[in-house]
Amino acid sequence: MNKIITTILLASSFLASAAEPEFSTEQLKQVTQVRTTALNSSLSYELLESLTTEVGPRLPGTDNDKKAVAWAKAKFNQLGFDKVWLEEATFPEWRRYSESGKILTPSEQPLHLTALGNSISTPKEGITATVVLFETLDELIAAPANSLKGKIAYINYRMNRHIDGNGYGPAVKARGTGAIEASKKGAVAYMMRSVSTGHHRFAHTGGSYYKEGVKKIPNVTIANPDADQIARLVALNKNVSVNINVQTENLGEGTGYNVIGQFNGTENPEQYVLIGGHLDSWDLGTGALDDGAGVALTMAAAKHISDVKRPKRSIRVVLFAAEELGLWGAKAYFAKHKNDLHNIVAAAESDFGADVVYGFESNVDAASLPVVRAIAKELVPLNVEYIGKNQANGGPDLIPLKKATSAPIFELAQDGTDYFDYHHTADDTLDKVTPAKLRQNTAAYAVFALMAADAKTTIKPKTQNK
Repeated sequence: MNKIITTILLASSFLASAAEPEFSTEQLKQVTQVRTTALNSSLSYELLESLTTEVGPRLPGTDNDKKAVAWAKAKFNQLGFDKVWLEEATFPEWRRYSESGKILTPSEQPLHLTALGNSISTPKEGITATVVLFETLDELIAAPANSLKGKIAYINYRMNRHIDGNGYGPAVKARGTGAIEASKKGAVAYMMRSVSTGHHRFAHTGGSYYKEGVKKIPNVTIANPDADQIARLVALNKNVSVNINVQTENLGEGTGYNVIGQFNGTENPEQYVLIGGHLDSWDLGTGALDDGAGVALTMAAAKHISDVKRPKRSIRVVLFAAEELGLWGAKAYFAKHKNDLHNIVAAAESDFGADVVYGFESNVDAASLPVVRAIAKELVPLNVEYIGKNQANGGPDLIPLKKATSAPIFELAQDGTDYFDYHHTADDTLDKVTPAKLRQNTAAYAVFALMAADAKTTIKPKTQNK
């Protein structure tokens, strides 16, 4: 009988424990306080305004890139972070000096273009050649050998518009490897429609690559209205010839820095929630959307949390270096910390502009889902929907983390409907940011980071991600 009673008592104790909420009433009051503070604070916008005004564009390796590092370190200290430090990252340094273009035949017209990152220069007089149009990268790959000898290959692929930016992946393949495939067919240069949903006459830059053993050729994108013009001319069976002139330089290995600020946890400071964005930007605009907003809102979110309480685990904000040239800061960070990546209890990056967060998704062990659902509940007042698929990908700078180890990855999905109108262009400037939307982003990150850091249960990664 005593054994039966003992078993019943133990079972009752277990059920009571299992039913205990992840967060106390006091903790939820603190979450509300942080959310309200962030929604009514101008801090994230002030940080973004400072970065884009006082520093401006931040191409890796430039003087402005160095100024941005100094800016970030100083701001972390001014905001009262417990620890602030730099970690070195190296990358292939590249510069854009000048660029121009024109349609020559059947009639002379200006051509708005920009060099893709890593592109080599044309001769000083530029390259003049006939354009051969392809609708897709696959069509270019299928072209006969030597069929483009002396010609300029042009891919006219149109990116679709969607809230989650799902057209970017297919479009960006042509940006990354188009010059390689064009060169294989004998082309003297490569040109493509901008990876863009915009109608303005700005060309969109972005990363591109060459391949050992394949001759390097100049590599440019053109503004969408100009792309439409060339497509119309080709459709009329006109012989379209253009001159493209880009002057660039590859400078070898450059050095930059990840800038890191941390508020230490009270019980398990070695464990931390990682939030952040990338500090660098392309050189055409001031990088307000990509990714000044991510930098500013994650710094501000951590500050708002610290003003209310220090959670059990640490909040670490990582501002990654040289993302635009190939995730070099992220690679350096996760390589340096490879032996303690198990201390990351949650990771999320803001790198998709500054429109509202509309969705929240995790990629965690099933046993951690009660914590996820508790966080999702506190995001509802911000009009953030819980996406229960548990398949979050996270931001670009988290890709090396996912490859290195399993980790609890989160995504605070932003509305990207208009993001690719401005992405990687001269139009990526502060006026495209709506302060109220930035505050909503800040509040969402603050709620997420506080609750992930202060939960009773430590969030664990999916074991199958290994």
